[in-house]
Amino acid sequence: MCGIVGYVGNKQASQVLIEGLKKLEYRGYDSAGIAVLSGEDILVRKCKGALKFLEEKIADETIKGSLGIGHTRWATHGEPSDLNSHPHSNADDSISIVHNGIIENYAVLKAKLQAEGVVFKSQTDTEVVVNIISKYYSEEKDIFKAVLKTLHILEGSYALGVICKDYPDRVICARKESPLVIGLGKGENFIASDVPAILAHTRDVYYLGEKELAVLYTDHVDLFNFEGEKIIKEPSHVEWDMDAAEKGGFEHFMIKEIHEQPKGLTDTMRPRIVKDGSGKPTDVYFEENKMDDSWRKTKRVVIVACGTAYHAGVVAKYAFEKIARMKVDVDVASEFRYRDPILDKDDVFIVVSQSGETADTLSALRLAKSQGLKVVAITNCVGSTVSREADDVIYTLAGPEIAVASTKAYTTQVLCLLLLAIKAGKLRGTLSDADATKLLAELETVPEKIQEIIDGKEIIQKFASKQFNKEKIFYIGRQFDSATSLEAALKLKEVSYMHSEAFAAGELKHGPIALIDEKTLVVAIASKPDLYDKIGSNMVEVKARGCSVLVITQDEKAFEGKADEVFKIPECSETVASLLTVIPAQLFAYYCAVLKGFDPDKPRNLAKSVTVE
Repeated sequence: MCGIVGYVGNKQASQVLIEGLKKLEYRGYDSAGIAVLSGEDILVRKCKGALKFLEEKIADETIKGSLGIGHTRWATHGEPSDLNSHPHSNADDSISIVHNGIIENYAVLKAKLQAEGVVFKSQTDTEVVVNIISKYYSEEKDIFKAVLKTLHILEGSYALGVICKDYPDRVICARKESPLVIGLGKGENFIASDVPAILAHTRDVYYLGEKELAVLYTDHVDLFNFEGEKIIKEPSHVEWDMDAAEKGGFEHFMIKEIHEQPKGLTDTMRPRIVKDGSGKPTDVYFEENKMDDSWRKTKRVVIVACGTAYHAGVVAKYAFEKIARMKVDVDVASEFRYRDPILDKDDVFIVVSQSGETADTLSALRLAKSQGLKVVAITNCVGSTVSREADDVIYTLAGPEIAVASTKAYTTQVLCLLLLAIKAGKLRGTLSDADATKLLAELETVPEKIQEIIDGKEIIQKFASKQFNKEKIFYIGRQFDSATSLEAALKLKEVSYMHSEAFAAGELKHGPIALIDEKTLVVAIASKPDLYDKIGSNMVEVKARGCSVLVITQDEKAFEGKADEVFKIPECSETVASLLTVIPAQLFAYYCAVLKGFDPDKPRNLAKSVTVE
């Protein structure tokens, strides 16, 4: 997720672009840049780091020009650096573009261009796009036709802003699966990834539709489909205030990020699933991961992480054991670093960290490497310390997560670990081709199923309104569901400050049941049909002691009379269930916090990234 802006009008474009980027910095803060058509040349100014560094860089410079584009970056292809920053230009700097999204076939396209003699300056997929546009422009002699032709060979998601020095009167933009809004001013027009960037100038907008282009001039905007045909649509009027606009109309970033999970999972999954000629998923491919031999010969996987990332590791333990038939140890990083762990040089060591800067996790990584182990890092931040020091890195493509309590980072971590387990199972011969295809096909349906859960969130909101004053909340589950319970309990205590704990359901009678009374809520997570009777008995036991019971399951009939409320999730196998069952728990935590009058985005005493002990 990145932020893009564009302007054509009568004002100095550089200031309009900078102010717009300030409103989009929540979408990315790895680097920032602008390109302004000044006289007969396109001037590009960009640098690594937050937007303030770009402002400092150009503070003493007068950049004249009333047309330009800008970008604030969340790194995906290529680490944060001046060279990888946007905008990107072709060889003679006659065309510049900004891009939000992921070009899935960029490696193939890049190889073809290199064979034709194109020299690349960056590691980004975006530089491939501008060079393809440049190639077609030299053939077509028309920038619109060149952009249109380029769109037909790009695979993936993108919102693009394009300027060409030969066309000093227009900005071209296009979108596919990435948001783009067009602001309609008087004698000026704008593009932006999100409404906040343009609210200071106009409230009349076009929301560019899927596979649509626009050409912006000072006095009008032309809209087209990907066939190059003109289309007509009515502008919308934005009623939001600025604060609501930054959150996309949501009250808080946490609920916005819960809603972003289908997209984050799709973006994380799609480039990693290999398909045959008929479109059937057959295998997993990690461009970043080159450890196939290690997976074949290892006898053990060690996963080390903290907090939410640790819970993703617990889910992965069940997945690796079930799919790849491997021994798995999962450790809390803060404990791992202070003992003398028994490690073997053939162990595969996995560290998981959203920020890639977690102090305890970094120490565990360094300890493993000092003993000769190969380390795989799973992180959301390109160029982070974890990604640089690991032998291989797998990036979750969740985009920046603003709320302190992790939601979309967690589910994309679980997804990467599940894909890694499938990859290991294939390499080790424990997972047949048919079963791999079945699992991958099911994973592809998960974003749609999560959207279905989110669409039914009012059920959870209503239940929370009845339960948010409970003194104790206990989450129970078995196997995968027990792992999910850990994350569900953490999410609730993080944002609502309610006392919540997670127990393996079979452990209730070994102590925790002594705490059950009428001031207690028990949330049972039940995704495995052959254990429904077992967990149903647990529910009857606690309900008999006066507590309220919510069950999250795919079969509501199995728990009739045993729960006060049933939240039904779409049908799924136990292997992928953790990606679905955690969503109602995230929603419940959010609504409890709001009902108690707390800010779920900034829970007390907590920081987004724990970079010290």
